[in-house]
Amino acid sequence: MGFPVSLRVDDEGIGDETADALFAWLREVDARFSPFRADSEVCRHDRGELQLPDLSADLTEVLDLCEQYRLATGGAFDVRLPGRPLDPCAVVKGWSVQRAADLLTAAGARRFILNAGGDVVVAGGPWRVGVRHPEHADQLCTVLELTDGAVATSARYERGDHIVDGRTGTPATGLLSVSVVADSLTEADATATAAFAMGPEGVDWAAARPGCEVFAVDAERRVRRTPGFPVATVAA
Repeated sequence: MGFPVSLRVDDEGIGDETADALFAWLREVDARFSPFRADSEVCRHDRGELQLPDLSADLTEVLDLCEQYRLATGGAFDVRLPGRPLDPCAVVKGWSVQRAADLLTAAGARRFILNAGGDVVVAGGPWRVGVRHPEHADQLCTVLELTDGAVATSARYERGDHIVDGRTGTPATGLLSVSVVADSLTEADATATAAFAMGPEGVDWAAARPGCEVFAVDAERRVRRTPGFPVATVAA
């Protein structure tokens, strides 16, 4: 899916077959949901070759989530931009990696960390997770501590101005980065992307979503952080 995935499991009895099933799921997601594969379900749907009720339950769920975030942001988050192909990746990434984490839990894993391109799901912590500085690749702007849950970051440093404000059709540039902590990576990742698309107003929007905590850096290099964002304490 265009990003590296790493996994650490600290439970005895969780063998390679569980990890193999996890990565097999992610490869399946790539094949079915990629907007860059002409034979994917997403592309076939976009061309009109597949419609309800012939869509898979998974794609139907993803499209429903996309619509929920479009409505919640007043159109800032939109996977159907004019003149562009359908691209639900902003939801698919977090949704699929959370499903992968659920596979681990179902297999009996109780302490693990799953990192998908910097978006992370953890269980059985505490785990410390660093958030990259939006302008300096060799620096962190914060470190958080999570026991169970997820964190996702949307920023411009990897892919440039790739997140578009659906209300204007232009790249969102009001924020340098926004990180969201939530119970699931589905929520954390989609909320971070949606907030970034909204610009500075997206920070308050994300902070108001139930169970979400936010750390953001705006275009003026100002840091905004909700009181409950789990910043790790520094040992004396």
